[in-house]
Amino acid sequence: MAKITKQSDNFSKWYTDVILDADLADYGPVKGTMVVKPYGFSLWTNIRDSLNKMIEDSGHDNAYFPLFIPKSFLEKEAKHVEGFAKECAVVTHSKLISEEGSLTVDPESKLEEEIIVRPTSETIIWHMFKKWITSYRDLPLKVNQWANVVRWEMRTRLFLRTSEFLWQEGHTAHATKEEAMKETLEIVEIYRTLFEDYLAIPTIIGRKSNLERFAGADETFSIETMMRDKKALQAGTSHYLGTNFGSAFDVKFQSKDNKEHPVYATSWGVSTRMVGALIMVHGDDKGLKIPPKIAPTQVVIVPINQKKEKSEEFSSFVMKVEKKLTHLDIRTHIDDLDESPGFKFNKWELKGVPIRIEIGLKEFENMEVTVCRRDNSEKYQIQIDKIDEIPTILQSIQDNLFNDAKTFMDNNTCTVSSFADFTDTLSKNNQFIKAYWDGTDETELKIKEKTKATIRCIVEDNEDSSNKCIFSGETAKHLVVFAKAY
Repeated sequence: MAKITKQSDNFSKWYTDVILDADLADYGPVKGTMVVKPYGFSLWTNIRDSLNKMIEDSGHDNAYFPLFIPKSFLEKEAKHVEGFAKECAVVTHSKLISEEGSLTVDPESKLEEEIIVRPTSETIIWHMFKKWITSYRDLPLKVNQWANVVRWEMRTRLFLRTSEFLWQEGHTAHATKEEAMKETLEIVEIYRTLFEDYLAIPTIIGRKSNLERFAGADETFSIETMMRDKKALQAGTSHYLGTNFGSAFDVKFQSKDNKEHPVYATSWGVSTRMVGALIMVHGDDKGLKIPPKIAPTQVVIVPINQKKEKSEEFSSFVMKVEKKLTHLDIRTHIDDLDESPGFKFNKWELKGVPIRIEIGLKEFENMEVTVCRRDNSEKYQIQIDKIDEIPTILQSIQDNLFNDAKTFMDNNTCTVSSFADFTDTLSKNNQFIKAYWDGTDETELKIKEKTKATIRCIVEDNEDSSNKCIFSGETAKHLVVFAKAY
C-alpha cells in the first residue's frame, strides 16, 4: 500500500493521494474527467439518498430533462449565457465517417443550430415550464433532477472541479416573490441539515455579493465550509431568480381574477464537490474519516486467526458478530482476504470506516470483540452480548467529527477592523475573516486583487453608521466573510 503524503507537507498532494489510494476515483481518459469508482460511488449514493428523501419530503418531485440544449435557449437570458459561455461544450455535427480505418467528422452532418451540452438546466426547464404553466392551479411547480453536467474547466481537481460532474438541481416556479424567496431559504436549511447532520460539516450560510452571484439570479445564498488548510469551499447554492427566466421564456399564469401575471423562480444545487469537502474537512494523515451516517461500510470486521486454530468454531463466532450487527441495520463487511492484519488495519483506516472490529483467538475465547474507533483511535473490548452498543458508538463518532470540525472552524475564524490586520491575518494564518464592507464592486475587486481573498457571503446587513469598510473607510453596508477559496 502506497504511503500518502502528509497534510503538513503538501495538502493538495495529500488530497489527491487519499482519493486515488482509497479507491474513491481515478482520472478519465479525457482531460478534466473523472471515473468515480465503486467505493466512491457508494459514498455518493448514500449522500444522494439522504438528500433526496429531504427533497421529496418537502414537496418536490423528481424528473429528468435532456442533456442537449439548443444554443438559442441560452441566448434568451443574457446574464445567464454570459456567465456560462466560456465553459460550454458545443456539439456542431451529428455523425462521423470512417475513411481508411480512421474516423473523421462528416462535414455534411453540420447541425443547423449548435447544441450545448448541459452546463445547468434553467433554460431547457423553463422552455418546458411554458408548456406546463397556464393557470394559478399549476403553481407552485417544484421539480428536482439528478443528472450530470458539463462545464469545460481548464484547471481541474478530482471531485472539486471536473469537466463533467454529478449533481442535483432543483427548479421551482411560484405565483409570488414571497413564495419563491421562502422556497430559496427553505432549501438552504435542507442543505444545512445535510451538511451538519449527515456529513458532519459545519457551515456558514449567507447571501452572495453582486460579483459572486449566480448568472441570471437576483439573489444567491451559499453554503460555505472550511477545509483543513483553512480555505473555503462553496459547497452548495440556492438562487432566487425573480422573473428573469419566466420573462425570457414568456411564462405567465392566469390568476383567479383572470389576469396574467409573471412567474417567480428558484434554482438550487449541490454536487459531487461534497465528497471533496468531506475528504478535506475530516481526513488526516492516515486517510479518510467518513461520518457513519453516510459511510459505505460502517463497521469492518477483521478476523485474526493466522494459525487457523479452531477454524470452524472461530468462523462461526465471526459470522455471529456480523449477523448481530446486520440485524441492527449496520452496514457491515468482513475482511477475510489473505492479507496481514497490519495491512488490513491500514487499508480500512485509509478508507475511513468508522469502526474496525478485531476478532482474534483471545476475543473468541473471551466471547468479546475489540472495537477500534477511526475518529479518535480509541481501542477497547466489549462483550458479545453488549454488541447492541455499537449504534451508540457510531452516533458518538458522528457527533465527534462534527464537533471537531466546528471547533477547528471557530478557532480559525476572526474579526478584523482594519485592512492592515486583514492582510496580516491572511499572510500568517489564512483564516476566515469577518469584516465590514461598503457594498461596492470596486472595493470587492480591489481586495481580491491585493489579497486573493474573496467575499464568501454576506452574513448580516449593517445598521450602525459607525462601522466602516476595512478598505475604503466608507460607511459599511454589510458584515461579510472573506477567505481564500477553492
